Amino acid sequence: MNRRVSSEVCRERVTAGEYDVRRILISRNLKVIAGAGAALLLTAGGVGAAQLDKAVNLSVDGTSTATRVFGSTVGDLLESEGISVKDGDVVYPAVDAPLSDGDTVTVRYARMLNLTVDGETKQIRTTETTVDAALLALGLRTDGARISVSRSQSIGREGLDLTVITPKAVTIVADGKTTKKTVAAATVEEALTQLGVDFDSDDKVSPARATALEAGMKVVVKDVRSKKSTRTETVAHKTVRKESADLYEGTTKVATEGVDGLRRVTLRTTIVDGKVTKTERVSSMVTKAPIAEVVLVGTKSRPTTSTGTSSGSTSGTGINLARADMWDRVAECESGGNWSINTGNGYYGGLQFSYTTWLAYGGDDFAQRADLASRAEQITVANRVYADNGLAQWSCKG
Repeated sequence: MNRRVSSEVCRERVTAGEYDVRRILISRNLKVIAGAGAALLLTAGGVGAAQLDKAVNLSVDGTSTATRVFGSTVGDLLESEGISVKDGDVVYPAVDAPLSDGDTVTVRYARMLNLTVDGETKQIRTTETTVDAALLALGLRTDGARISVSRSQSIGREGLDLTVITPKAVTIVADGKTTKKTVAAATVEEALTQLGVDFDSDDKVSPARATALEAGMKVVVKDVRSKKSTRTETVAHKTVRKESADLYEGTTKVATEGVDGLRRVTLRTTIVDGKVTKTERVSSMVTKAPIAEVVLVGTKSRPTTSTGTSSGSTSGTGINLARADMWDRVAECESGGNWSINTGNGYYGGLQFSYTTWLAYGGDDFAQRADLASRAEQITVANRVYADNGLAQWSCKG
């Protein structure tokens, strides 16, 4: 670039008759000659100054102005106008090109465009001054695209962040229907929202909602619903066995009847596209506590008969008919005197023996149950019970 001539000289209108050698020094274009030929010097100086003074057109980023410059190159013009260019800026003609009267000089500043297209970001240097012109210069087709700013938005020298989401053809499967749509969306969720597809946080969307939308993608929306219900369940009671010295070995007695409890259970049923896919327990609460059954287990040794044998091992020949009249009266009260009765209520024979009592007092010496034994055999076993507890086990006292 040529050395800049002082602004005072550049702005001064010079003619051959007005030029003052003592005030103006033009080092590159005039050579001062002392002595004879001063008139020639004045003439030559006037011609050189006139050649340096030029009327030109200057266009900066599309804005044109007419100006004058005292210089010989495009660089002289830029310097006189205070225009500084950097890498990427476009100057035409070139900075070192010669400048002629009537020339047009174009300057276009480079801008940094942070361009994101469908999630992919690039930094692009452009000399275009509007978004629409920049997109056109880049050859980017944006028909139907969603752009983050107006197409007419100017791009300042500080640059611009620009996001473009291009339209994509996708297939949507929802509510049992399949449709093909074109939508300018960045993600699956944005596409569904723009297309007016109803979905909520419980629905299943595949691919996932945050997935970047791609052309040709198939998006499936499954309607997921859940409902809660309650039901009552039985809580089984436990059985606790306790030893009792009041009962003979091999005998048991229910001290406390067991009672089942109740539990309220909350269930959640999942329904996908109208079909039940899962039912699970959400919570449960016992509303009625179960009562454990307490069973007494005898540990008492059996008594021996007068013959020295155990009551549990008395043979059929050891019939004991003591108190026979009394036992007949008890049988009449308990069973109507039917010694072979079996009504299915858990008590057997004329004296209504329970199965466990019958066996505990050696009833199996005669038969498996009391109703299968004779009157004499039942009285014999009854006398064994009487020896321990009297008539306490019979409601009818004879």
